[in-house]
Amino acid sequence: MDPSEWAALLAMCVAVSFTPGPNTTLSTAMAANLGLHRALRFCMAVPVGWAILLVLCGKGLGLVIMGTPPLRWLIQMGGVAYMLWLAWKLSRTEHLSPVDATRLQVGFFQGVGLQFLNVKAWMLALTLTGGWVIHANGQLAVNPTERLVQVVGVGMVFAFCSNFTYACVGSALRNWLAQGQRLRRFNLFMAMILFLTALWMLRT
Repeated sequence: MDPSEWAALLAMCVAVSFTPGPNTTLSTAMAANLGLHRALRFCMAVPVGWAILLVLCGKGLGLVIMGTPPLRWLIQMGGVAYMLWLAWKLSRTEHLSPVDATRLQVGFFQGVGLQFLNVKAWMLALTLTGGWVIHANGQLAVNPTERLVQVVGVGMVFAFCSNFTYACVGSALRNWLAQGQRLRRFNLFMAMILFLTALWMLRT
């Protein structure tokens, strides 16, 4: 890729990765409730899931899914249901204790799978595939595999950095949240964000 393509790719990754979303919300909530080390597994799962998703789109699966309404609807409804379930679990977590760890913990493989339940993620992967992998400055790329590797690498770095940054913020708030009803209010607020995210996913 030439410098202009790299600049556009990096700008897009910054904008997409660091704006709040379901992944960053979960990273923040898990680190605040369970500690940074528990959230780290999820932070590592997000880039892995995203990389697999992007590779599948690069190989044409994304177009098949987006072009098949029942399949797209199934993914969309699965993502909405999962977001609502996580919001419910988060709203019921009131204490910084191991007892509540099973309520909020999202494992590595769950984190990977979560990336496939977001229609927005599929559309973004298709955008990156069409704009940076298949095409180069408006023409068909002569090295799409090489470009796919580059885009996947950049996407993984940004996916991890953004979620780890949000997790660090959540971890930094952990002691402050332990006082009084602060954790309860924080979790209700984060649950509301997940709930609104689920509603937004219905509109995409």
